[in-house]
Amino acid sequence: MYCILVTGIPAAGKTTMAEYLSERMKLPVFSKDTVKELLYDQVGFRSRKEKVRLGIASMEMIYYGAKQLMKVGQPFILENNFENISKEGIMTLLKEYQYPALTITLTGDYKAIYERFLERNISPLRHRGHVVNDCYPEEQKHSVEELRAVSLSYEDYLYGIENRGFDTFSAGDRQLIVDTTDFSKVDMEQIFSQVMEWSNRL
Repeated sequence: MYCILVTGIPAAGKTTMAEYLSERMKLPVFSKDTVKELLYDQVGFRSRKEKVRLGIASMEMIYYGAKQLMKVGQPFILENNFENISKEGIMTLLKEYQYPALTITLTGDYKAIYERFLERNISPLRHRGHVVNDCYPEEQKHSVEELRAVSLSYEDYLYGIENRGFDTFSAGDRQLIVDTTDFSKVDMEQIFSQVMEWSNRL
């Protein structure tokens, strides 16, 4: 039994990493963003405050899923931009069920990954519930120019990283830090090997 926590700064590639490991290791993965998208589609939100509440609910739901798997001793993956305020919840579960955990933290050159963050926000493939803040489903679609204009500034992006602990969060007994400045250069096989080596020692 063990769990893998995939975390890091926004747009660093957490979902890609978690899904890769899930497929290679044949493990279930619980993603906060995926849960948020389901809630957005079914419930929506009418304000920034409601959007934040849906995000908190999403976190509680993935923790609930983690707890159920811990009860029966099954390994799994959690993917989220874990931050300082998330630590108490996951540490409580790890302690209660005596679960070994490996934290995989994705980070890199902040400016380069911020540019990826901006491109992701204006992509038509990005779920709208992550992009808009005031009302979802949207009453009126925003243009690419409008989305760029209201996107998080680099200063605010950096402030969030530094003050919320996106790339310093770690829970469990081991942490792997992965530079994803250029995701195409990330050696996924090497990461997989390191994770398997860790899990095989348990």
